[in-house]
Amino acid sequence: MTAAAVLFDVDGVLLDSAAAHRRVWDSWALSHGLDTETVWRLTFGRRPEDTVRDAAARLDPVLERQVLDQLLARERDGVLPVDGAGELLRDLSGRDWAIVSSGNRDFVEARFAATGLPLPAVRVYGSDVEHAKPAPDCFALAASRLGVAPSACVVVEDAPAGVRAAVAAGCTVIGLTTTHAAAALGEAHRCAASLDEVRGLLIEQGILGQEPEAVVPPGRPGA
Repeated sequence: MTAAAVLFDVDGVLLDSAAAHRRVWDSWALSHGLDTETVWRLTFGRRPEDTVRDAAARLDPVLERQVLDQLLARERDGVLPVDGAGELLRDLSGRDWAIVSSGNRDFVEARFAATGLPLPAVRVYGSDVEHAKPAPDCFALAASRLGVAPSACVVVEDAPAGVRAAVAAGCTVIGLTTTHAAAALGEAHRCAASLDEVRGLLIEQGILGQEPEAVVPPGRPGA
């Protein structure tokens, strides 16, 4: 079946932000006497306030989200595009695509602007839905805003929570193995190790056109 749209997670898919986020969460965890590894494992694909609820139920998740956002703002120069992100998004110009992130709206959009990544018309963040990843709501909302069925969408995700959310929404899911091994993304329909491989899968799905073959003029070598 030919797909109609592609929905991208952001962190780990389009932005290489793992090191910056790790510094933020380690700093936060240590300030509350929490184990940094335990907290870090809770963060992937989820809203910060949801991680706070699971990591430290005694804390106010709304207030801690503000602290985390302030820490993240200091990391703005430490986040760059994932290899191939700019080229892939520019190739999608004129096609239906969206970003679906549990991250901070202002931070994501500032990093897109600073690095020259194009922003799509449809952008869904964790604050836009009552139930964030791994619930399917965010992907269902993005599909609705694009005017297509979730079953006609391809999702590119790097986190198990995001993969589960996209599968639950009825989307076709490509697991990008930038932050997790393929085994951890086992619910994904396909896995890819790079955005170049994602490009090939989007061609298979009919979202991107096949690259034209070079034409050799008659009478020239190779004709």
